[in-house]
Amino acid sequence: MKGYNVLGTPLIPCSLDPITGYFRDGTCRTGGGDHGIHCICAQVTEEFLTFSAKKGNDLSTPRPEFEFPGLKPGDSWCLCVMRWKEAFDAGCAPKVKLEATAEAALEFVNLEDLKAHRSS
Repeated sequence: MKGYNVLGTPLIPCSLDPITGYFRDGTCRTGGGDHGIHCICAQVTEEFLTFSAKKGNDLSTPRPEFEFPGLKPGDSWCLCVMRWKEAFDAGCAPKVKLEATAEAALEFVNLEDLKAHRSS
């Protein structure tokens, strides 16, 4: 079971290239062991990647030992909900794919804020 998105419909994949998700199945579902709660499907921007790196999480550099290709602007990725919220509060939150963002995000962020950052 993949779960539901923030709109209350079945969760769809966020990205298969690069493959994303805590469970590396392409979806932003969360579960036991996912302490970062990787439930927001976002289309990353250069501004967000720089912001995240300054916060200590470099998402641009490839890490082959973790099968992580490194992200570039335009890639879709399952983000930690609190990192997205930090970026939102700082004015640099990336666009969100609502249909691919797990309903668990609503425990931490407002649906209206997510809708205001909806990707097309």
